[in-house]
Amino acid sequence: MKFRSELDVKPLSAPIRYPQSILLAGSCFTEHIGERLNTYRLPVLQNPHGIMFNPISLCDMLLACVEERRYTASDLFSYGGLWSSWAFHGRFSSPDPLLALQAMNEAQREASAFLRRADWLVLTLGSAWVYELRGGVAAAGPQGSSARGGAVTGAPALGGFAPGQAVANCHKAPADWFIHRLLSVEEVLSALDQILHRLFLVRPGLRVLFTISPVRHLREGMVENNRSKAVLIQAVHHLVGKFDRLDYFPAYELVIDDLRDYRFYAEDLVHPNYQATQYVWEKFAASCMDADARALMQALDPLLAARRHKPFNPTGEEHRRFLARMGAEAAALQAKYPFLDLSADIAYFTA
Repeated sequence: MKFRSELDVKPLSAPIRYPQSILLAGSCFTEHIGERLNTYRLPVLQNPHGIMFNPISLCDMLLACVEERRYTASDLFSYGGLWSSWAFHGRFSSPDPLLALQAMNEAQREASAFLRRADWLVLTLGSAWVYELRGGVAAAGPQGSSARGGAVTGAPALGGFAPGQAVANCHKAPADWFIHRLLSVEEVLSALDQILHRLFLVRPGLRVLFTISPVRHLREGMVENNRSKAVLIQAVHHLVGKFDRLDYFPAYELVIDDLRDYRFYAEDLVHPNYQATQYVWEKFAASCMDADARALMQALDPLLAARRHKPFNPTGEEHRRFLARMGAEAAALQAKYPFLDLSADIAYFTA
């Protein structure tokens, strides 16, 4: 008897290969794929502004990279003792506005430079629900002396954003600072279509791989989550049919329709667990990486396993021989594949 329908993922017509550079951006599920690619020593840059769920903020981030924007004090706001930006994840926030700006601009510079040499852009859309700032009084900039922490309830700190603009992160600000609404398919299409044209002007050879995150946004509600995913799926497939440089990888369908069981979710029943992400990764490697890349990844597996190995006796002769053998194997791989950067691995085994 057959108890599940396995999804047959079609291979990309032009799959990813070494040593192509890959920029990944979007929801937290992006980082599952990005970490695997990074582990296999592909040139990767992940979420330069931090995790983002909605496509509008994602497009704003990419536009900032295209335009090589630099952030200033007027782009910050103060709330809860931290200086933050509505365009960045909370990991960039700091009690010191200068440190916050420094981290944001360093990430922005790196992303702008990386984009101009990237071969692939992997975009994972998480939700079509957005939080838009209501109109109000802008919070003090780092040189200002007005009320600290955005203290006026219902008057959001605009921090360089216009009223009605979607934020990338709410930074735990009061709910009455925002209008919460579901984007239409047309709005998502328009935002993505515009940024794709700008991206192709800056990087003509860029290929884009879309995915929809299988993470369930149940805080919105189960029906609302499904409405959101439907908007994203409709918009993405319209674009993939429009441009020949766009592809779609069915991460969402692999978890929701193929695995289709709560045993593949973490305890929160929202995020896919290790088994699910491993299954999606295996499908990704089989369909999105070329044969030579998969062969090289297989050759790297013993090296990666050796890095994770915890010896019973770190100072013993047997472990020293193991390290010497793995160091020689790493050096041999480096010589065979000069585009790989295995310097850290060689240093680890020979230190």
